[in-house]
Amino acid sequence: MRIVYIGAVKFSEDTLKKLIEIPADIAGVCTIEESPFNADHVDLTPLCKKYKIPVSYTPNINSKNSVNWIRGLDPDVIFCFGWSRLLKSELLNIAPLGVVGYHPAALPANRCRHPLIWALVLGLSETASTFFFMDKGADTGDILSQRRITITEYDDAGILYQRMTETALEQIEEFVPGLESGNYQRVPQDHSKANYWRKRGKKDGRIDWRMSAISIHNLVRGLTKPYVGAHFELEGESIKVWETAIIKNSKNNIEPGKVLAADKSGIVIKAGKDSIRLIRTDPVWEVKIGSYL
Repeated sequence: MRIVYIGAVKFSEDTLKKLIEIPADIAGVCTIEESPFNADHVDLTPLCKKYKIPVSYTPNINSKNSVNWIRGLDPDVIFCFGWSRLLKSELLNIAPLGVVGYHPAALPANRCRHPLIWALVLGLSETASTFFFMDKGADTGDILSQRRITITEYDDAGILYQRMTETALEQIEEFVPGLESGNYQRVPQDHSKANYWRKRGKKDGRIDWRMSAISIHNLVRGLTKPYVGAHFELEGESIKVWETAIIKNSKNNIEPGKVLAADKSGIVIKAGKDSIRLIRTDPVWEVKIGSYL
């Protein structure tokens, strides 16, 4: 079974390594040299060169040159894992088995943008690792493989990203032989249960001290590395916050944004409800107890 692979993030690199390990027949790889919006971007070219896999830089995956290059590889199936751009009909129809995509959410719920980030920011307790057959819609195609994943209160973006990847690698080991032998199922999504998450912007990562401590904490853990980080403005400078802890208290007569403590454990700030300890920030700065952020 000849596979053309499309991807350009850390997850893409990890799943391509798994396919090479199986070993699967990788006919060619499409990637990009750099990305203006993927914080976890990875150029797959070095990995392809190591294993002598044909590779093409493909800024526009739907361009005539890209489509012709992929068609010339005569793939049985196309895998598109970690590619933040929609594929058009001409590309979707090249391979007999179609295009298998990936979405780190419990489809049909939580389609579209930044599913891992939004799951943490919104404080969800569960998500899923889902492989599906891509169609012209956004994450609307038949499901090939789906596994539920628990989100604990201790998880941040880095931990959940790793757990999602480990789960996906197990799924790949299972469904690739099934695709090759024809022993697989396509499960249509129930579109009545679908919802769509929007594209996250810079303002979505801005901390407002009037937010509750749990909301600030969820925002920070959702945007921590490998992503861009939550932030707040201090005297014209943007301060990134990478790790926090919730401090329960009942001091409702203290205004949000007031510095309550500052020591080697971090800086404690009064939030709209409870307080938040800033454990890791960039840059680190000196702060005066009783001052306001």
